[in-house]
Amino acid sequence: MVHHLIAIAADHGGFRLKTALVAFLHDAGHDVRDLGCPNADRVDYPDYAHDVCAEVIAGRARFGVLICGTGVGMAIAANRHPEIRCAQASEATTARLTRAHNDANVIALAGRLIGEELAFDILTAFLSTKFDGGRHTARLAKLMPREFA
Repeated sequence: MVHHLIAIAADHGGFRLKTALVAFLHDAGHDVRDLGCPNADRVDYPDYAHDVCAEVIAGRARFGVLICGTGVGMAIAANRHPEIRCAQASEATTARLTRAHNDANVIALAGRLIGEELAFDILTAFLSTKFDGGRHTARLAKLMPREFA
């Protein structure tokens, strides 16, 4: 697997899983930028989603990982940024296909719904899959904001 700089953050619902994922990523040889939260005290997930997205958009991180209770709130917040393609994944096939077909650059995970081993599998699939390009490239262009009549 190619080693990347990964920006990662969680809210209180994802703090425990984030801690395990940071260690897993380090052990796999990735550089990790842990952007919080620092403990399980209640915080607002959009703040952390925006921080990770800023790192990816600026090119300081190749990928972002976001964790909240379900992964949904983080995915919604991340996808407010036009340069971000964030998918919520609860198994490895979705993680692999979102990289291959959607060139996703951020993944959102459910800290309260999936265990560590499953999260490791999901993240491994996400980070080791390349974008297929081809017919998917034109589709990505259609995801950019546009005016509607």
